[in-house]
Amino acid sequence: MARTFGIILVVIGVVMLVWTGFSFTRKEKVVDLGPVAISADRKEQVNWPPYVGGIVLAAGVVLLLIPAGKRTR
Repeated sequence: MARTFGIILVVIGVVMLVWTGFSFTRKEKVVDLGPVAISADRKEQVNWPPYVGGIVLAAGVVLLLIPAGKRTR
Protein backbone atom coordinates (compact mmCIF):
# COMPACT_ATOMS: atom_id res chain seq x y z
CA MET A 1 0.00 0.00 0.00
CA ALA A 2 2.78 2.45 0.90
CA ARG A 3 4.61 1.61 -2.33
CA THR A 4 1.52 2.50 -4.40
CA PHE A 5 1.07 5.72 -2.43
CA GLY A 6 4.76 6.52 -2.99
CA ILE A 7 4.40 6.09 -6.76
CA ILE A 8 1.32 8.33 -6.76
CA LEU A 9 3.20 11.01 -4.79
CA VAL A 10 6.16 10.85 -7.18
CA VAL A 11 3.88 11.34 -10.20
CA ILE A 12 1.99 14.21 -8.53
CA GLY A 13 5.29 15.82 -7.47
CA VAL A 14 6.68 15.71 -11.01
CA VAL A 15 3.45 17.18 -12.41
CA MET A 16 3.53 19.95 -9.80
CA LEU A 17 7.13 20.78 -10.73
CA VAL A 18 6.31 20.96 -14.44
CA TRP A 19 3.03 22.87 -14.13
CA THR A 20 3.11 25.41 -11.32
CA GLY A 21 -0.59 26.19 -11.56
CA PHE A 22 -3.71 26.18 -13.66
CA SER A 23 -6.51 28.55 -14.54
CA PHE A 24 -10.22 28.12 -15.12
CA THR A 25 -13.19 30.27 -16.09
CA ARG A 26 -16.41 30.48 -14.13
CA LYS A 27 -19.60 32.41 -14.74
CA GLU A 28 -20.57 35.02 -12.19
CA LYS A 29 -24.02 36.56 -12.04
CA VAL A 30 -23.63 40.36 -12.18
CA VAL A 31 -27.25 41.50 -12.44
CA ASP A 32 -30.44 39.56 -11.73
CA LEU A 33 -33.61 41.57 -12.36
CA GLY A 34 -36.40 39.01 -12.61
CA PRO A 35 -36.38 37.64 -16.16
CA VAL A 36 -33.24 39.61 -17.06
CA ALA A 37 -29.96 38.12 -15.89
CA ILE A 38 -26.51 39.36 -16.84
CA SER A 39 -23.48 37.22 -16.16
CA ALA A 40 -19.78 37.70 -16.72
CA ASP A 41 -16.94 35.24 -17.18
CA ARG A 42 -14.35 35.39 -14.41
CA LYS A 43 -10.91 33.90 -14.95
CA GLU A 44 -9.57 32.30 -11.78
CA GLN A 45 -6.03 31.09 -11.28
CA VAL A 46 -4.59 28.54 -8.85
CA ASN A 47 -0.81 28.63 -8.30
CA TRP A 48 1.59 26.83 -5.99
CA PRO A 49 5.30 27.39 -5.44
CA PRO A 50 7.68 24.91 -7.11
CA TYR A 51 9.14 23.77 -3.78
CA VAL A 52 5.78 22.20 -2.88
CA GLY A 53 6.15 19.86 -5.86
CA GLY A 54 9.68 19.06 -4.70
CA ILE A 55 8.45 18.21 -1.21
CA VAL A 56 5.72 15.92 -2.58
CA LEU A 57 8.24 14.26 -4.90
CA ALA A 58 10.72 13.74 -2.05
CA ALA A 59 8.01 12.24 0.18
CA GLY A 60 7.13 9.77 -2.58
CA VAL A 61 10.78 8.79 -3.06
CA VAL A 62 11.16 8.25 0.70
CA LEU A 63 8.12 5.96 0.71
CA LEU A 64 9.59 3.99 -2.19
CA LEU A 65 13.03 3.64 -0.57
CA ILE A 66 11.93 2.51 2.90
CA PRO A 67 12.01 -1.30 3.03
CA ALA A 68 8.65 -2.98 3.57
CA GLY A 69 9.72 -4.50 6.90
CA LYS A 70 10.56 -1.13 8.46
CA ARG A 71 7.26 0.46 7.42
CA THR A 72 5.11 -1.98 9.40
CA ARG A 73 6.86 -1.55 12.77
